[in-house]
Amino acid sequence: MAFPLDSSSITHGIQLAVAPVFLLTAVSGMIGAVAGRLARIIDRARLVEDRARDSLDAEFLHRAGLELLELRRRGQLANGCLALLTTCAFLIGLTIIVLFLGETGLQISRWAVFSFLLGVACFLAALLCFLAETFLATRLLDFKVRQRPQGPPA
Repeated sequence: MAFPLDSSSITHGIQLAVAPVFLLTAVSGMIGAVAGRLARIIDRARLVEDRARDSLDAEFLHRAGLELLELRRRGQLANGCLALLTTCAFLIGLTIIVLFLGETGLQISRWAVFSFLLGVACFLAALLCFLAETFLATRLLDFKVRQRPQGPPA
C-alpha cells in the first residue's frame, strides 16, 4: 500500500503540527518545574525525618509529623501532576503522528482531534494539581519567628 507523499502534503502536515509542538514545549517546561518542586519536597521530608529521629522533644515530634503529612500530600500532587503532564506529552506526540499520517490519505482525522483534546484536558488537570500543590506549600509557611529573650539594651 503506497502513500502519495508530495511536497505540498508534507508542508501542510508540518503546518498542522506546529500548534501541538508549541504545547509540547509548554509541557516540557512544566515537567521541569514540577520535577524541581518534587525534588525540594523530597529533600525537605528527608531533613525533617532526620531531625525527628534525633529529637526527644514531644512538641517538635508532633510538628514534624504534621509537616511530613503535608509534604506527603504535596508529593502526591506533584506526582499526579507529572503523570498528567507525561500523558499529555504522549497524546500530543500521538496527535502530531496522526496529523502526518492524515496527510498521506489515511482517514484518521478524528483520532487527531480526540488525542489533541484529551492531551489539553490532561494539561489542564495537571495545572490544577500544580495549583493545589502550591496552595499547600504556602499554607505550610509560618511567619511567626520566635525571638530569643534579650537582656536590657546596653
